Amino acid sequence: MMLHKSNALTFFTPKETNSLGTPFFNTGISAGFPSPAEDFKEQRLSLDKELVKNKEATFFARVSGQSMIGAGLDDDDLLVIDRSLEPTNNKIAVCFLDGEFTVKRLKVDKDEVWLKPENPNYPIIKITQENDFVIWGIVTNVIKKV
Repeated sequence: MMLHKSNALTFFTPKETNSLGTPFFNTGISAGFPSPAEDFKEQRLSLDKELVKNKEATFFARVSGQSMIGAGLDDDDLLVIDRSLEPTNNKIAVCFLDGEFTVKRLKVDKDEVWLKPENPNYPIIKITQENDFVIWGIVTNVIKKV
């Protein structure tokens, strides 16, 4: 279910499912030569259980833009955001800044906070008392399309 759309992010809430999960082969996938000796044992894997640690505090958001490409966050990637985690230095955070949501790396030094993009074409933003600013949640995972 879509919750909110801004220029940079589109938010979704996790959907409850009763699924047992998707088939999962816990053998590791070789990127070199295949091993004929591997014994493939099928297990079930729930991405909800893997990616969502705090269900009530977890949201998904789709990225729009290129400001975080150096951190591996590309346009149209899906972020897993946990609002219960402590925002600390160097974490990637979803922030509400002056009426818009944005995703940036946190730089915290004493009483000063900066939002650092991971693309040299975007400026570092210093947060001041004049800003309407809230750290909304911490990015825990990114889901990519290939």
